[in-house]
Amino acid sequence: MSALVIVGTQWGDEGKGKITNFYASRANMVVRFQGGANAGHTVSVAGKKLVFHLLPSGVSVPNVQCIIGPGVVLDPLALVEEIGYVRSNGIDVGDNLLIDVGAHLVMPYHKAVEAAEEQARGGDAIGTTHRGIGPTYVDRCSREGLTCGDLASFDRFEEKLSGIVSRKNDILTKLYGAEPVDLDEITEQMRAVAKVLVPHLSDTPGLIRSAITSGDNVLFEGAQGALLDIGFGTYPFVTSSNTTAAGVSPGTGVPPTWIGEVIGVAKAYATRVGAGPFPTEAEAEPAALICERGAEFGATTGRPRRCGWLDIVALRYSLALSGIQRLIITKLDVLDSLPRIPVCVGYTLDGTSIDTFPRDVDTLRRIQPVYEELPGWETDTSGARTSAELPEKALAYLKRIEELSGASVAVVSVGADSDAIVEFERLL
Repeated sequence: MSALVIVGTQWGDEGKGKITNFYASRANMVVRFQGGANAGHTVSVAGKKLVFHLLPSGVSVPNVQCIIGPGVVLDPLALVEEIGYVRSNGIDVGDNLLIDVGAHLVMPYHKAVEAAEEQARGGDAIGTTHRGIGPTYVDRCSREGLTCGDLASFDRFEEKLSGIVSRKNDILTKLYGAEPVDLDEITEQMRAVAKVLVPHLSDTPGLIRSAITSGDNVLFEGAQGALLDIGFGTYPFVTSSNTTAAGVSPGTGVPPTWIGEVIGVAKAYATRVGAGPFPTEAEAEPAALICERGAEFGATTGRPRRCGWLDIVALRYSLALSGIQRLIITKLDVLDSLPRIPVCVGYTLDGTSIDTFPRDVDTLRRIQPVYEELPGWETDTSGARTSAELPEKALAYLKRIEELSGASVAVVSVGADSDAIVEFERLL
């Protein structure tokens, strides 16, 4: 059995989409197991940049079965738009896409509630993407959610929707003083998307398990990153799902003992979107340079990402959460022009050295990073396709990451193009 999990080890935006797309050509199935349209996975296909939010990043690869698993919260309006978008770019979306009947629907009232909640928080706002992800997971847990399978019986769907909208409008108008949502408008929107999505519905866990037991190569694609995990991230500045490898089993129905290996993806530096502590955030000038060279703007929101230096303490924490032994380092080329590159190798807290990642955000805000400066290579790496074509100082930088993190660097990405990859080890 070959089941490979690809997860982020930072605050998301590590380049998981490109990596999934690269390995999808060697896979039979790609499965998205958590999150929603708040994820933005950017890939380059035939020189054209494409951004996926809900579709698995392997959808651009012919003959690969793509599955949106039951752990995903699915915005049906966004998915229909995304299907049209990729089809307009020459990518077929038909039988190659299956959507689990148990995936919960992100509805317009979820977005309205989230926007009202964020506004009510004022200065304590979390900085969400306003995609309705959190409120959808809330409804899932409170057993008031609507699933993709509900769309297949639309008369029953309408009955459920009417009662839910009535309750959500009470919350919007009476608690937050916001405008109500329109039941008739939502009903017609859902009627239209049902015609597109219902043909893709399936009970997918059995299909995934059968693929694995048949010896197929199955990729599990994570969204966001480990430091945004609902249970182990920088709470409350997190997403609403389990972003570590632990999310695979509840998000797909595949037993944890069937997972062959978990591969972690990390940038050669660090970024974060939205509010929350970020110990290695760089000063304005180097942060602006990294942002510009790395095109660090949110694929979903368009917001500029906060940029900083690689945090080894946080990386070791993420590796431990998912049992990661091999790493993929992305965007090494973004650092090409820097003469010196700081790497955080430890923290101090109130004058005391610590080497563990604090889970309490108030503590995390108080820590000071301890940096080790490594020499830059000041050479263009974007054309490298073998380790021999990488500068010695770039190889030394990667070697130091290995020494400090305890994981081996198996693959390096040196550009946005799909083939801008250096494989030290073959993962699939």
